[in-house]
Amino acid sequence: MSFFIRNNKPPRKFKKEEKTKRTSSEIKKAKRKYEETLGEKEKFSIDDSEDEEVETATSSDEDLAETAQEKKLRLAKKYLEEIERQEQERAESKEVDQAVIEGRLKHDLLEQSGRLHKTVADKYIGYDADNITTLKSRFQKRPITCLAVSSDNKFIYSASKDCTIVKWCPLEKKPLKYTPNPSKCSKEMKEKCHQHIILSIALSTDGKFLASGDEGKLILIWNAETLQHLNTFKGHKDHVTGLAFRKDTHQLFSASSDRSVKLWCLDEMACIETLFGHQSGITAIDALARERAVTSGGRDNSLRVWKIVEESQLVFNGHQGSIDCVKLLNEQNFISGGDDGTLSLWSAMKKKPICSVMNAHDKDQTTNEPNWIISVASYLNTDLAASGSMNGQIMLWKIGQGCRTLVSLFHIPMSGYINALAFTSDGKHLIAAIGQEHRLGRWSRDPSSKNSVLIIPLQIKTS
Repeated sequence: MSFFIRNNKPPRKFKKEEKTKRTSSEIKKAKRKYEETLGEKEKFSIDDSEDEEVETATSSDEDLAETAQEKKLRLAKKYLEEIERQEQERAESKEVDQAVIEGRLKHDLLEQSGRLHKTVADKYIGYDADNITTLKSRFQKRPITCLAVSSDNKFIYSASKDCTIVKWCPLEKKPLKYTPNPSKCSKEMKEKCHQHIILSIALSTDGKFLASGDEGKLILIWNAETLQHLNTFKGHKDHVTGLAFRKDTHQLFSASSDRSVKLWCLDEMACIETLFGHQSGITAIDALARERAVTSGGRDNSLRVWKIVEESQLVFNGHQGSIDCVKLLNEQNFISGGDDGTLSLWSAMKKKPICSVMNAHDKDQTTNEPNWIISVASYLNTDLAASGSMNGQIMLWKIGQGCRTLVSLFHIPMSGYINALAFTSDGKHLIAAIGQEHRLGRWSRDPSSKNSVLIIPLQIKTS
């Protein structure tokens, strides 16, 4: 039985009907025969309409005659014309260097195939402790659980256990917008805001839509510019623990403790697919440009890559405890962390981890147990990654040649739970969501830490 369920309803079976297609020559013969039975007056009256029918049939026949190869060629030409137009606008010139176009095509091809791998990690030598920015708001006094950064780095969105979302301006270091607190709004407004702890958040690449999922089984869709409520998705039967937009689209992946993954189309505001396979509640999800997603399955000790087009899934095993976080490095490789304290590096071509670092964040001095890895982040298509732990420590890692090794670069000491991490698109800053509690529960608490969002400047060698 397939694990794909479309809209939770069995597909309807339609009886196929054979349709006969008339060629343009057949239409002309029928026209002449029809004209012979009519008078001259009637003949002239039908000439225009019949000519239109012939032209329509001919054009439709030409469309049908286009082969798959011809279609690919046509789309490729259109794509090249678009690249030339963009480069002309950048250069403000009528002539475009062909080397620039070739470079763009090569870059896009490598990115789509998952083989784009920039080596930048060796340039990172530390962080600027004196210029760390702390963002705190009276609208978010409880632990920050998740965050999202806009592709142009102009805005940061954070969600908390207060059931609120805050939109920040990093340059001005202040909140711009926020969603209503359910304890302080009217009954009518409560239907348009979260009434339960927010566990996940995602922002579309174009910055149009913001999605947030909570413990109340709901996904709320917002206008990212104004934080105005647009829609509410119902369908999951348990906590919505992960959200991820497919790159450059309005397709949204959601993961839940009900062990299911759903694919939503925000242009239609509808559910497209429901996927099953995990044997335990899903804890995290991530996606890039391809029609696929990667998920961590918590206590079932597995990660899964969901191939939407092929309607199949790949299962990966390696951790000895709950897998709490996962992040794609590129289309082929991803990184994961869990409560066993292990940080693992994976390839979509192998079922076991390529590399694993045991006790990546050391052990707790009191219990002698490994410190849980709560969050991971990647500087997309490069050899740089980061991980955050329950002891407040943030580690930066270098992904070795061919994505085969994990080497520690340096650590950033913090206080509290590092519930979420994200690199800015230029790689100059690391954003961290800090909480006194774990984002998924209240197993322990660190009262010495501050519930806040941190903007950490990274020091990069220029030469």
